[in-house]
Amino acid sequence: MAVKFLEKFQIVLDNLIGPLEWIMLFLVIGGGIYLTIYSRGYPILKIKDSFRLLFSKDDNVGISRFQALSAVLAATVGLGNISGVAIAIHMGGPGVLVWMWLTAIIGSTIKFYSCSLAVNIRTYNNDGTILGGPMYYMTNGIKKWGKPMAIWFSIAGLFGVLPAFTANQLTETFVNVVDPSNELLNIGDFNWKLVFGIFLALITSFVIFGGLNSIVKASSSLVPLMVVIYLAIGIIILTINNDKIIPTFSLIFSEAFNLNAVASGGFWGLLILGVRRAVFSNESGVGNAPMYHGQSQTKLGTDEGLVAMLGPFFDTILVCTITGLIVLISGAYIGNDLNGISLTLEAFRTLFFGFGDILLMIMVFVFGISTLFTYSYYGVKCLGFLTKPSWGKYYNYIYVLSIIISALVTVDIVIGIIDISFALMCIPNMIALLILAPHVNQEMKKRGW
Repeated sequence: MAVKFLEKFQIVLDNLIGPLEWIMLFLVIGGGIYLTIYSRGYPILKIKDSFRLLFSKDDNVGISRFQALSAVLAATVGLGNISGVAIAIHMGGPGVLVWMWLTAIIGSTIKFYSCSLAVNIRTYNNDGTILGGPMYYMTNGIKKWGKPMAIWFSIAGLFGVLPAFTANQLTETFVNVVDPSNELLNIGDFNWKLVFGIFLALITSFVIFGGLNSIVKASSSLVPLMVVIYLAIGIIILTINNDKIIPTFSLIFSEAFNLNAVASGGFWGLLILGVRRAVFSNESGVGNAPMYHGQSQTKLGTDEGLVAMLGPFFDTILVCTITGLIVLISGAYIGNDLNGISLTLEAFRTLFFGFGDILLMIMVFVFGISTLFTYSYYGVKCLGFLTKPSWGKYYNYIYVLSIIISALVTVDIVIGIIDISFALMCIPNMIALLILAPHVNQEMKKRGW
């Protein structure tokens, strides 16, 4: 009975994803290109200022810019970049990476506008705490349709920010690498997944019920170190296999612009897949990042926007590229049914002295845990907007329960739910950015940009 229901549910998801993909593609790519032209490329040209601003502080209420970016990276750098890239290559081949890169470059401008607006058009709670994010710049910035758009965004956000993908892939990592022995405790993989899901739920509870400050402290401590370690191991693997790097890049670009694929229509499927996985990787246009950056102590929105641009650079241009190259060089994606984290684990095992999968499992666990910590706050913000800010914290109970459920379901269903929810968040957010973009350009003009 349950199996038949899941099969029918998967069919429904597949039917919904198609139309929403095209709308998201048009808004993210079309809207991102428009914003890049509208800004005359100034945000991208000022990337050097982003690093300078990252470690400077404003004397104001809120979290620091470094904490805001760390929290956003904790939510994006991790399984989306490690497992999501493998899923994209498994489904679309090497060429999908090109479209992930281009989406990330365009996405950096989208992040600039959205996070600038999150600071410029925000309000304050009765206790003085900041209320910033897409739902607030929609409501306060767009007179007629802003509130309905914000409600739409927040309802979709309640589902889009559930920890389904992270909990699912962390559990798969545990089962595949640790490989609990059925003879040892006389219980099967299903029960191991349940036990591990409960374990993840308990760890997450200790942090998320402490609120925003607890989350940003945990993420700013864990994420920067893990990113450095992951990049270091990746660079070592690529250095050992340096003779395969140029042929691999050649393969990526030849597959991305395959004329046969264009003629047969497969090109557009590849393009959409690249956009989907890039949006899932760095969340540009979705509207998650402004919820953290909107809490920053920054006084000028464009300062926060510049710092937010670093997100796509770190998580897609750097981490996704290294992951993709390792998967392709290993050849693990050819001739087997491996997908998601299982594929990346096999690639690391093959290329890093036979125990790379163990190291990756440790990093994936830390990345995944930090993602579980930070994603909960998005749901708290969405529920708080739909009801009242003080009630937002009750979302954490739903969040913790969903971790256990997500550990047991299939990855295809998880990806389908998140892709649909992200698309439904992206639509009102991108429309709002295009309407409110003049507010950001006015500040840029005042600053002499």
